[in-house]
Parts: sequence; C-alpha cells; structure tokens
Amino acid sequence: MTGHPRTVIEGAAVVTVDAPEHAGTHIGSEHSEGYLVIDGDRILDVGPGTAPAQDAPVRRIDGRGCVLTPGLVNTHHHLYQWATRGYAADATLFDWLTALYPVWAGLDEEITHAAASAGLGWTALSGCTTVADHHYVFPRNGGDVLGAVVSAADRVGVRLHAVRGSMDRGRSNGGLPPDSVVEDIDSALSGTEDAIGRFHDPAPEARIRIAVGPCSPFTVSTELMRSAAELARSHGVRLHTHLAETLDEHEQCLAEFGCTPAEYAEQLGWLGADVWFAHGVHLSEEAVRRFGETGTGLAHCPSSNGRLGAGVAPVRPLLDARAPVGLGVDGVASNESGRLGDELRQALLTSRAHHGPQSLGVREALWLGTRGGARCLGREAELGSLEPGKLADIAVWRLDGLGHAGIDDPVAALVLGPLPRLERLLCGGEPVVDDGRLVPVSETDLTHELRRASTQLARFRSTDQEVA
Repeated sequence: MTGHPRTVIEGAAVVTVDAPEHAGTHIGSEHSEGYLVIDGDRILDVGPGTAPAQDAPVRRIDGRGCVLTPGLVNTHHHLYQWATRGYAADATLFDWLTALYPVWAGLDEEITHAAASAGLGWTALSGCTTVADHHYVFPRNGGDVLGAVVSAADRVGVRLHAVRGSMDRGRSNGGLPPDSVVEDIDSALSGTEDAIGRFHDPAPEARIRIAVGPCSPFTVSTELMRSAAELARSHGVRLHTHLAETLDEHEQCLAEFGCTPAEYAEQLGWLGADVWFAHGVHLSEEAVRRFGETGTGLAHCPSSNGRLGAGVAPVRPLLDARAPVGLGVDGVASNESGRLGDELRQALLTSRAHHGPQSLGVREALWLGTRGGARCLGREAELGSLEPGKLADIAVWRLDGLGHAGIDDPVAALVLGPLPRLERLLCGGEPVVDDGRLVPVSETDLTHELRRASTQLARFRSTDQEVA
C-alpha cells in the first residue's frame, strides 16, 4: 500500500472489461457515467453514478469528458530496438534481421538503458502499464544489458516482464546473427537462471517478473529450446519465443526438422498454459486447436507483421478455440509507431480485412489489449480489468476533443478513432502520466538520450544495410 490518500475518479465513462473470455463474451460491465475508487495500489470500488461516501481522506479527480479503461498490456516488445528505427524499411524479416544483427552487436548497457527508457516512456504515453520485453542480444562486451532494461522500467514506473532471451546458432552454425552476439548453451542457461534469481518477483503486485525466452527456432538449437523449457518450469516462470512468423521460417522448419514450427514446439515441450508465443501468423487449424486445448497464448503484433509483410495471425480462430491472445508492439525497428494503443485499431482492421467484417469487434479489440494480454502473462487475477481487488493500473483517456466529437460509444471512439490524448495513467495507483505528460521522467531527457544512443549504434551500420 502507498501513503497516498484514497483516490476517487468520477464523472467518466467506465469500461471495466470484467467479462472473462471463457464466459463466451468479451463484453463486460460499462457505465456511461461512473466512478472508480482506488485505495493504495488496489481498486476498492467501481460502479455507475457518483461514488458512495468514503470513510477515509479522499483525493477527487474530475473524469468528465474521459473514459476509464484498464491499463494496456503489451505482450511482446524489443525495447533495445528503439535505437535502430527506420533501418531496412522495405525488407522481409530474414533480410531485415541480416541487416540489423551487426548493428545490434554494438549494444551496451548505456545504449540499452536509453532505448528501453524511451520505449517504455513512449508506450506509457499510449496507455500501457505492463510491458513484456524480449531481450535476446548479449554482446560479449556489452555489460549488464538486461539489468539496463530492468532499471529503465523502474525509472519510468511501469511493470516489466523481462524475457531473458538467448541465441546459440550464429552464422558459423547456420543461424542469422553474428557469432559475437550468440552464447553457448551453458552461458545462456546460467545467464537466464541468474536473471531469475536477481529480478523475478512472484508476488501478485510484482513490478518485475522474468520469463525464459530463447529467441526463435532458427537462431536456437534444439538442445537449448528443450533445456530452456526445463529450466523455466523448475523455477516456476513462464516461457516465450517467436514462432510461425513468416513463410521462410515455416519452410526452413519443414526442411530442417520435418515438421511445422508449431509441431516442433510441441515436440520440445513448448505448449502449455505457461507459454505464450509471439506472432503465430502461419498456424494451421490443428495448431490453433492445440493452442486452445493446452492454453498456449499468442502475442499478436499486427503492425509489425504488416511492416515486414509477414501476414495476419488467425486471431478469430484462436479466440474461438479459447486460446489466450494479447497484443504486442514488437520492436520498433519493425513498428516505428511504437504505441500499443495503436494496435487496438490495427488488430481490428487486419482481422476484418483477412477474416471478414464480423471477425473482431471493438470490445474484443480492447479485450485483447487488456485482459487478453494479462491472461497471456499469467496475471489475469491481478491485471487487465477494472474490478475491486485488482491492481490499480488505469488509463484515463480524453474523448471530448475534435477527434472524437459525435462518437457516442466510448469504446468505438477509443478503438476506431485516432488514439485519444492520455489524461492520466496509473500503475498500482502511482501516476505515470498526468495531463498528457510523463511524471517520473522527462520526455526531453529521454529524447536526448535516445538520439545519442542511436548515433552511437549508427557507427555499426554499413552501406549495404542502408538499402537492404
């Protein structure tokens, strides 16, 4: 509990997202004019009309003209990539990676901290209170780059699920990354176990959690994939990796292992309620069914998949199979916008373009970005909806400006209209954004630090990478 007085937000539209997916609907309780009461780091009460009289000192916030939603949950990011936006702008995934891996070999602690701080600040300004960051590049002389990401989350004031990634297949072993950024199996596993011991907090109110995340089947050996799953389960932490993102990956997996990426993952023990994958664009009907049966989650990254021309994930079939599905920004080197709030609209548009006009509703899109994401991260009991007892991770969006005038449905305004101004963002009841500005850190400072980091990394960029 914090030392702040009880907070009451009144006069706003309230969208609770309190209907669980397994209830057969994504529509929860909504109040056209309602209130929300915060006590310490928890939601105490929520409902229609005016808040009841309180038995403690109260700070009141006028929510008129706004809509309250749960803080958004970003289920897949690569924060270090904030220092390499705009590279290989017209490349496919494999060509993009080939261009960028040599640049990322120049990462160090300072650059990573600047990129992560900027990325977390920017995604907070788009309504995001929880970020799962997949960091898998560990240059030999780069220092404590994972610790740099963790300290950035503490600086900005948001929750972080730090996925300790790894790669052990460099170019000399049939992989894409330079050998200078891959680890041997023992180093990868010991580094992952060390990260769990240093940072993982299993408490319900945790700000920092660790997951185990070998990068992908085409940069990681079978032995590391299997051993990583065993390590994660021995420590009770979650598993995450990229899977079935492109047709190139699909074809390589068939040629190398004689099966699809999803079948390969299952053979290695990588399906289950403690697993969520990124992308999943090229999943068969059988894979979708198995995801649903096993409770395996998916981080859907529509903007990044569009930027790299990878395709569209089967979100509607996955939801129908009752698999957990959340939204992800992905690295901003493949989604330069970098705002999770934008992914609500992008997910809806790409789903409808691919699966038809009834394939995803506006409330389902919001569910993906909140409760669905919390479910992917194993935190649905704590995050993702506005309910008494849950953590006070709350976004307050202003809808009374020109960009949303005349849209009566606040959820339609939020999802279909331009991303609204974020009036406030609270994480565990603590302010992260107030009056549209970051509270714990200066946006100007973040900008200057990021510009310096980008300039430092640009030294590793070749002429060939300019046009890749």
